[in-house]
Amino acid sequence: MGKKLTTRAEDYSKWYNELVVKADLAENSAVRGCMVIKPYGYAIWEKMQAELDRMFKETGHQNAYFPLFVPKNLFEAEEKNAEGFAKECAVVTHYRLKNNPDDPGKLVVDPEAKLEEELVVRPTSEAIIWNTYKNWVQSYRDLPLLINQWANVVRWEMRTRLFLRTAEFLWQEGHTAHATKQEALDEAMQMNDIYATFAEDFMAIPVIKGSKTENERFAGAEETYCIEALMQDGKALQAGTSHFLGQNFAKAFDVKFASKEGNLEHVWATSWGVSTRLMGALIMTHSDDNGLVLPPNLAPVQVVIVPIYKGDDQLEQISEVANQLAADLRAKGISVKYDDRDTQKPGWKFAQYELQGVPVRLAIGPKDLEKGTVELARRDTLTKEFVERDKVVEKVDALMTEMQQSLFNKARDYRDSHITSVDSFDEFKKVLKEKNGFISAHWDGTSETENKIKDLTKATIRCIPFNQEQESGSCVLTGKPSSQRVLFAKAY
Repeated sequence: MGKKLTTRAEDYSKWYNELVVKADLAENSAVRGCMVIKPYGYAIWEKMQAELDRMFKETGHQNAYFPLFVPKNLFEAEEKNAEGFAKECAVVTHYRLKNNPDDPGKLVVDPEAKLEEELVVRPTSEAIIWNTYKNWVQSYRDLPLLINQWANVVRWEMRTRLFLRTAEFLWQEGHTAHATKQEALDEAMQMNDIYATFAEDFMAIPVIKGSKTENERFAGAEETYCIEALMQDGKALQAGTSHFLGQNFAKAFDVKFASKEGNLEHVWATSWGVSTRLMGALIMTHSDDNGLVLPPNLAPVQVVIVPIYKGDDQLEQISEVANQLAADLRAKGISVKYDDRDTQKPGWKFAQYELQGVPVRLAIGPKDLEKGTVELARRDTLTKEFVERDKVVEKVDALMTEMQQSLFNKARDYRDSHITSVDSFDEFKKVLKEKNGFISAHWDGTSETENKIKDLTKATIRCIPFNQEQESGSCVLTGKPSSQRVLFAKAY
């Protein structure tokens, strides 16, 4: 198994990087800034995908797929969006290679194969999708248009971290068109709620719903709603965003419809997305110094059964019990792996499954056969107990719900104890230095103040929370009047 992980207290960043690699989730690739998502990591992403996909379809959305390449003239049609992403774009300029005459066996770009127009590798798909919607929307009968795409995107990054920030990542992006402003606002809010439900019910991550300041808004959006989570090192992580785009893209791409009254009007738009960044959130919210801790709802393997034996006869007897247990658990909808490999010892297997965050481990040895018991170990609490064989299925079934809730409660308690209200800038800096977490403070509503606080402390406004009462006060930096508190934090 190699040496143990660096502890979180020693070096949180190093702990995270080691855990992602050692738990077999992902690794760096030969392409700078890009990652290889390994089968175990991809299996967790597939579970996330499946659940989100179900939630999207239940709310009337359909999946489609649009081109990876965006012609530059389309990309620059909506100015704010183009400007916001310009510095992160990978651009295709040629379409052919040829043999290098000066270096046999090597290739060079063929200068004769220059594209007439450069193609941007999508950093997001608004441009190509809205250019397509122009042909799909003519009448109010064509609306609403509720489309989602599962895809990869490229945003050139110089400093990368597995799952959290890579040049290429996987995501879903929803793009919808509506007849009225209110319908589009409702859609943007509904999708933010769906992300929050998914984060809390499936990832067991408590989130705060809110809106972004103008500074932090998506390029080209009139409003950005978000869900913000808090990691164990006290840093915030934006776990999902939903944007009300107004009519900006409809006007840029001339997407109009004939209303019921016979008027020609521009449609109203939203876009919304979550990415493999959620994997980083999952790891950093729940995991410990022994490795990954997975909520049962997202664990690819919820229960692993490990036999402890000497000789084939014992293995045969144990396998009979183990296979029956596995079948009974699967009948309850629980995913089970029976690891009877003879290439690794039980101790190695225990360590491996602990590192990979399998929620429940069952061990069966010769003494367990005699007593009619099974040793049950919980990954979240690292506790062990012996359970009567005929009560194992019932016990494990109940544990799935209990562990899911317990992980959520633990994360919520940590989050709630790391939301600190402050009324002075000295307090603000003290909390950042000594405690970290979310800081609830008054802000005068200006971008200048927001930027100055960021320059002085590296803390940004994570969101203006929805569920917060209006409360008049004075800005923590300038002392100017403020109508409500906002949440600041250092963030990923």
